[in-house]
Amino acid sequence: MTDAPVPRERTRLWFELGLVAALSLGQSAVYALVRLADIVSRGPISEAQAKLNTSQSPRPVFDLIYQLLGIGFALVPVVLALYLLSRDADRTPLAQRLGIAGDRARDLGHGVVIFLVIGIGTLLIYSGGRALGITAEVQPANLGDHWWTIPVLLLAAAKNGILEEVLIFGFGAARLQSLGCRPWTIIVALAVFRASYHLYQGIGPFLGNVAMGIIFGWWFMRRGRLMPLVWAHFLIDAVGFLAPGILDLVDLG
Repeated sequence: MTDAPVPRERTRLWFELGLVAALSLGQSAVYALVRLADIVSRGPISEAQAKLNTSQSPRPVFDLIYQLLGIGFALVPVVLALYLLSRDADRTPLAQRLGIAGDRARDLGHGVVIFLVIGIGTLLIYSGGRALGITAEVQPANLGDHWWTIPVLLLAAAKNGILEEVLIFGFGAARLQSLGCRPWTIIVALAVFRASYHLYQGIGPFLGNVAMGIIFGWWFMRRGRLMPLVWAHFLIDAVGFLAPGILDLVDLG
């Protein structure tokens, strides 16, 4: 645990956390909570659908443009977070601080292992949640059949991995450490935060993302390496987007 910052510094750190959250994942968490309330007020969660990667226009060319714009603008908060981190007094190179420099092959290998562990757990939690009626039907790919569908889905998976892991651990964990929070306080708090913006999928995915967040957080706080988590997240989403039938196979609802 680092030395507690002076009050003015604490205010700055909390403000930066709130600002980045409000522009990205925190905003998603608020919408997810409202969406869950909307779903519950309409009927059983199990009868609801959570659609991801939806078409934005009936015209393929404009749909592609909208998809690319959405992916690009979603990453702007990552740039802001990296800029704020670059202004810290710590002169250690940012790539080294974030754990993205070094042995890329090993990072990929660790990411694959984490993906396998989390992926199997995700399928089990999803199937259990559907069986218990606490999880909506997740439809991960709704872009239609175009030449650009697979590349855009892969870009969306990469965007999710970069956005979430950089903001949660690269930025959020760093700021909470600077504020003097203990490691397990950081891990649990960020795991719950991660789960909060998945609430629109139901209670099952919320619990699953808490578990995923704890595993990811334990890994990051122990190893200080961000890239394996980015790889693991990318692989989880890429498989989910490109092979949506996997969810049908475990759908017991």
